Amino acid sequence: MEYRADQVPMNPRTYPYQGLKEDGQSVPTTVINLAPNVRPIRDHLLWSLFNFFYMNFCCLGFVALVYSVKSRDRKVVGDVEGARHYASTARGFNIATTVLSILVFIILIVMLFAGVFQALQIIKQQQQHDGFGSGK
Repeated sequence: MEYRADQVPMNPRTYPYQGLKEDGQSVPTTVINLAPNVRPIRDHLLWSLFNFFYMNFCCLGFVALVYSVKSRDRKVVGDVEGARHYASTARGFNIATTVLSILVFIILIVMLFAGVFQALQIIKQQQQHDGFGSGK
């Protein structure tokens, strides 16, 4: 069945606003191209920046930042698999940096308290040795 340009077939399954207006002019249509349902790739850039500036244990924060930027570049280019690979590597470096930095911070606090406790014991022993604590 052929139709002329000024005729529009009557199809009951079409969207109600398709076809002709009441005055006979055609309605412009809009085509929307939808991308496939792809989960967004997290490049962990903010986490990498935080680790780089505040928790840069053995430069692992810098390495995580490099991989995060590479992941973002791959995402912009459209290489989804490469972006996922770099993002997972950046995530691993970020986890390692965070855990190791927190561990070092906890060890430093414990050593500080142990040092203060040891210094107080030394002062107490020195006072007892000099006779200040004997009540003379």
